[in-house]
Amino acid sequence: MPAEFARHERTVICWPARSEIYGLRLAEAQTAHAALANTISGYEPVTMIVNPSDESAARRVCAENVDVVALEIDDAWFRDSGPNYVIENGELIATCWQFNGWGEKFVPFDKDATIASRWAAQAGHKTRKIDMVLEGGSLNVDGAGTLITTEQCLLNPNRNPKLSREQITERLCRELGQQKVIWLPFGLALDDDTDGHVDNVAAFIGPKTIIMQGCDDKNEEDYSRCAANIAVAKDAGLTVHEIPVLPFVVTDGVRAVVPYLNFYICNDAVIVPVCGHDADNEMLALLGEYIPDRDIVGLEIGAILAHGGGGIHCITQQVPAI
Repeated sequence: MPAEFARHERTVICWPARSEIYGLRLAEAQTAHAALANTISGYEPVTMIVNPSDESAARRVCAENVDVVALEIDDAWFRDSGPNYVIENGELIATCWQFNGWGEKFVPFDKDATIASRWAAQAGHKTRKIDMVLEGGSLNVDGAGTLITTEQCLLNPNRNPKLSREQITERLCRELGQQKVIWLPFGLALDDDTDGHVDNVAAFIGPKTIIMQGCDDKNEEDYSRCAANIAVAKDAGLTVHEIPVLPFVVTDGVRAVVPYLNFYICNDAVIVPVCGHDADNEMLALLGEYIPDRDIVGLEIGAILAHGGGGIHCITQQVPAI
C-alpha cells in the first residue's frame, strides 16, 4: 500500500448527503466539500461522488476541472467507506473492506457498504473484497512496511468481535503488504463517532517518520492520551514530530475538536483544517518546517466538518499513481 505522501493519480471526495448530521447546516457542509475539491484540483485531478439528485447542485459550485460522478451514497466520509489501494506487480487494486457504519452508529449504511466496489468499477479498477470491517481513517502507512492504528478503534467489539489483535495484525499485513503494525492506545477523547480513528492523532510523512497530535492543555483528557500515543510511537522506533496545539470549537452548542493532524497530503501540497484558532498560523508554519517540500494550505472549513464528526482527511481518499 503506497503512503499518502506518494504521488497520486487523483483524489476522490463525496458530496454531503446525510441531513441528520448537519441539519440546517447541510448546505454549508456541501460548500465546504466543494471548496476542498476546488483547492485540491489545483494540485491533482479530483472526482466528486454525488447522489444523482445532487448532481446539478454539485456541478454549480465545483470547479470545471472537478469530475462529478453520480453514484448513490448514504454519507460523505469516503476515507472510511472508500477503498484502500494497493499496487501489486505494477497493477492498481482497490481493497474493499466491510463497512458497518462505524459500529452501526449511523444508519442506513447499505449504500456506503458497497460504494468502494461501485466506485472502483466506475473507475475501471480491479477490486479485492475482504471479509473484515475496516475504515480507512483507522490506519496510516509509511510506504516502507509500517502501518499505524489505534487499539481504541480496531479492537472495539463493534467492528470485528471474533478477531483477536494478532489476527487483525496478520490480516492488515497480508492484505495491505505491511511488515509491522504499531498499535497506539488512543484516538481523541471526543472522537466517539469513529471510536478513535488514528487519522486524528498521527500521519506518516516519510518512512518511519510521523507527525503526531499533541495537546498543550493539561486540563484536557487528550493531554495524557496524546502523550501516551507519542511514547508508544517513539518506543516503536519512529521519528516523531509533534503538533502541540489541539483546537476545540463549539458548534450549535456542542463542543468539538478540530485537530490539525486531520490534514490531507496531495501532490505538492498539504491541506490543513483550521478554524480561526489563535494558533492556526503558528501550527501551519510548524507543519511547513516538518514538510518543507509542499505548499501548506490552511482551509477554514474545520468547524463545519467537526460539526459533522470529522475533518479534511476523513472526506478524502487518494488513488495512487502507478
